Amino acid sequence: MRLGSGTFASCCVVIEVLGVALFLRGFFPVPVCSFSGTERPTESPAPEPSAGAISNWTKLPPPLFSKVVIMLIDALRDDFVFGSKGVKFMPYTTYLVEKGSSHSFVAEAKPPTVTMPRIKALMTGSLPGFIDVVRNLNSPTLLEDNVITRAKAAGKRIIFYGDETWVKLFPKHFLEYDGTTSFFVSDYTEVDDNVTRHLDKVLKRRDWDVLILHYLGLDHIGHVSGPNSPLIGRKLSEMDSVLMKIHTSLLSKGKSEPVRTNLLVLCGDHGMSEAGGHGASSVEEVNTALILISAAFERKPGDVRHPKYIQQTDLAATLSIGLGLPIPRSSIGSLIFPVVEGKPMREQLRFLHLNTVQLSKLLQENVPSYKKEPGFEQFKVSERLHGNWIRLYLEENNSEVLFNLGSKVRRQYLDALRTLSLSLSRQAAQYDVYSMAAGTVLVLEVVALLLLCVPQALSGEAELDVPLLSPVSSLLFYLLLLALAALHVVVCTSSDSSCYLCSLPWLTAGGVMVLISTLLCAVVSALTGMFAAGKRLSKNPPPSNSRWSELDLLVLSGTVGHVLSLGASSFIEEEHQTWYFLVNTLCLALCHEIYRNCFVGDDCAPQHCPHAGEEFDRVAAAPQGKGTGPDVWELDRASKHPSPLEALRGPERWMVLASPWVILTCCRLLRSLNQTGVQWAHRPDLGHWLTSSDHKAELSVLATVSLIMIFVLVQKRCSLASKVAMAFGLLGIYCYRVAVGNLLFPWQQNNKDISKGITEARFVYVFVLGILFTGTKDLLKSQVTADDVTVKTVGLWEIHSGLVLLAALLLRPHNLPVLVLSLVIQTIMTQFVWRPLRHDAAEVTVMHYWFGQAFFYFQGNSNSIATVDISAGFVGLDAYVEIPAMLLTTFATYTGPVLWASHLVNFLTSEASSGSALSHACFCYALICSIPVSAYIVLVTSLRYHLFIWSVFSPKLLYEGMHLLITAAVCVFFTAMDQSNTKSHRLSY
Repeated sequence: MRLGSGTFASCCVVIEVLGVALFLRGFFPVPVCSFSGTERPTESPAPEPSAGAISNWTKLPPPLFSKVVIMLIDALRDDFVFGSKGVKFMPYTTYLVEKGSSHSFVAEAKPPTVTMPRIKALMTGSLPGFIDVVRNLNSPTLLEDNVITRAKAAGKRIIFYGDETWVKLFPKHFLEYDGTTSFFVSDYTEVDDNVTRHLDKVLKRRDWDVLILHYLGLDHIGHVSGPNSPLIGRKLSEMDSVLMKIHTSLLSKGKSEPVRTNLLVLCGDHGMSEAGGHGASSVEEVNTALILISAAFERKPGDVRHPKYIQQTDLAATLSIGLGLPIPRSSIGSLIFPVVEGKPMREQLRFLHLNTVQLSKLLQENVPSYKKEPGFEQFKVSERLHGNWIRLYLEENNSEVLFNLGSKVRRQYLDALRTLSLSLSRQAAQYDVYSMAAGTVLVLEVVALLLLCVPQALSGEAELDVPLLSPVSSLLFYLLLLALAALHVVVCTSSDSSCYLCSLPWLTAGGVMVLISTLLCAVVSALTGMFAAGKRLSKNPPPSNSRWSELDLLVLSGTVGHVLSLGASSFIEEEHQTWYFLVNTLCLALCHEIYRNCFVGDDCAPQHCPHAGEEFDRVAAAPQGKGTGPDVWELDRASKHPSPLEALRGPERWMVLASPWVILTCCRLLRSLNQTGVQWAHRPDLGHWLTSSDHKAELSVLATVSLIMIFVLVQKRCSLASKVAMAFGLLGIYCYRVAVGNLLFPWQQNNKDISKGITEARFVYVFVLGILFTGTKDLLKSQVTADDVTVKTVGLWEIHSGLVLLAALLLRPHNLPVLVLSLVIQTIMTQFVWRPLRHDAAEVTVMHYWFGQAFFYFQGNSNSIATVDISAGFVGLDAYVEIPAMLLTTFATYTGPVLWASHLVNFLTSEASSGSALSHACFCYALICSIPVSAYIVLVTSLRYHLFIWSVFSPKLLYEGMHLLITAAVCVFFTAMDQSNTKSHRLSY
């Protein structure tokens, strides 16, 4: 089968996306859980241990609290309560922490630190799978055993107000509820007012047992303005007043209920990074405040209690004990002992025994060699000692021996709880190795096929014979398919764990096996053809004058070095340093190439760069012709123009010589704008300085200059209508940022009331869509008038300018210089590097890819989920709409790679005379993106038991998967443009 190299590359990337998706489905595993589920809600609790004596305590202990209020403040970082902000803005909470009847804790949340997995951890006590970071966008019903389900089954009346994620997780569980969307991050007032407005009414009522309040405003402020925003203090003060209202109401009710008191839980689901986001494992994101407030927690004068560190999963077991419920079967948490330390010794030991029995059962279900686990051995020792204590207790109620033995049993139980919880945390996941292996094989086959087809794909014809039809009908294909089918049957019938591939219909699974067999046969055929061609060439070696340039060696060594760096967690956390080093080295290599071509010829003899009038402009705009040579793509290489460098005049010559240094200067400025990564992300940078409330005037001036520069750099190749739309769109962007409080008008002295800026943002969207529509219309028009290349070039540039306008709207104001300098570097490279030096399509593609990756980090992104700016997905929306929000957030995150890929299409379409340029670019783009993805999948598979697999390697894996998906979209667009070029050439000749 004969295919164009661009079409072939696009098909390969699409198959690779399927392979990566299959791998991700197997890699992100099912968390440790109880396989018994909730089928037996009336199961009898474990009886109290006994040694010779008969204990009469075989039922669950009565509830410790009559009413429980859970006040969950989204993104409540521990230092917001226990630090200086808490002292300043939350005085009542600080009083309760320091002098009130309370216990304070710093609860550690495991990654991913996003809302839905954290709610699951709080209510189930289990560790959610990392894939829940994706499910967070549309939470499914929680089927796992949890506190809410247990409470409802026990007849508890539950009321909920706040984040609608709870309603999705627990449908039909609440006696009364009012949910608000958690994804509309521009709203941080109404989303909390909607919760507080119910308080006065519900606190006066007695028809509820559990009240859950989930406040979202603090999290939304963090996403929009960061943790140092002045809005944070106001929101903390508001939450402090709400806590005081709830606490005073519970105190008044507690006086009328002397037997059992009430419990108020103040907690956060996760923290907040220094950039305002969350999702990964930095200290600021995982450390959350947890305060348990109850009159039952007596405090003596002078009793100073410092916050202790616990696991967030410990709350589920504690709430269950407090409500008199069985502990959820999948909980790996331990009872927060200070809650029950005021109870009699027998009750303390009973609570600890129930918790230890539950953890030991979970260990037995998930660890085959559970008897050899230290925690299980400690549990058996504790249970035996507990039985001896019960016998002694029933014989003699009061003695020093009884107390000492009870203290020993209690310590033994606490040690067993810690060890069991740790063992279960280590067993927190079960990988679907079969699905992982199938996905890995698909990806590696695609990459191998791309590498083997490089000589044909980058030839002058840009076509290759895909060895597909012959292998399908060969004996090898059928033997492979039969072997894979047999393997599939064996795995699916003998495996005890769930497997995704085995759960698929046989027709779908068979399609995967056919695809694997076909690709493997194609790889074998390509290898056979390569060896045969090598033997022919060895007999009749052709004269070869090709040699590796310094740039080729840099590309190869840079790609290999980047791939090798992905095997170290520190290099992944600080991957931006790798890309900064590569682009800086690229600039130095270009500088060397420019100086060598300008001052020293190929024979090392000095030569000049003579003045040649306007020859450079004519060479750059050379008419298209039909290329037949082996070059990847050609400019006009007529003998009268031997080198564009020889046609440079004085100012242009100096600009060519200075261009690498200008680009290096721009990159250095961009590095100072946003600190990223993990190790040094907390250090102050220019972005922090600009976004502080004291420098709003400076940020306004910078934003104004940036928007003007964007217009100057983009409008020169647009039509008149697009120029007007671009001008009004950029003006609308400034008005939007003023409306949301980021910038100031020159005549504005004081901060005005902050709005959502919906009208202003939608005003900009109109012009973005108008420019994109105009560009698309010109592209379609160029299909009709195939000889009019100018129309097509203008259309592509207008699409590019529309994307630039959209990026300017979605990026934070302090990141507008990133967009400006990206356009400046693109302009400099086009005018003074790629044109004069006549780089081929492969080299230009690699440079675009490298700069796109560098600008991904220049705008403040990292391999941590916390740096994803989800506020960009709600610009101009007055409600959460899933698809637009996801698309806008993705575009804002990958602005750098997308804009550089768009510029690549524009440059090759306008500059290349060969119709194969886009095909070569598509193939190179697919190859250079596929190599790191395939290598990283292999590395992650081998490192899946690494200590940092969930905090470092897994977020990077999600980024790689999304980047590959974007690459597939880019390659499809390249192929469409290539087909258009091919049609134009055929009609022209």
